[in-house]
Amino acid sequence: MHNKWTHYVLECSDGSYYSGSTTDIVRRVYEHNQGKGSKYTRSRLPVKIIYFESYPNRSSAQKAEAAFKKLRRKQKEELIINWGLHG
Repeated sequence: MHNKWTHYVLECSDGSYYSGSTTDIVRRVYEHNQGKGSKYTRSRLPVKIIYFESYPNRSSAQKAEAAFKKLRRKQKEELIINWGLHG
């Protein structure tokens, strides 16, 4: 069975952003909010999903994740505004 991969961005309770990749976005956000998602989000709960995009394979989703993580905070904020999520 072919699973589509999703790159997602979370906003943490401290206002920081977390980016990841998964094949099941609902399960993954639930795991984050249960303190089982990642070490980074564990101390910044609750988290909320602010963006996600599907990709045909793991590689392309992880490339999008890596590109987001390389951005500076101001660049991330500008991107989020362009997504129409804040501002």
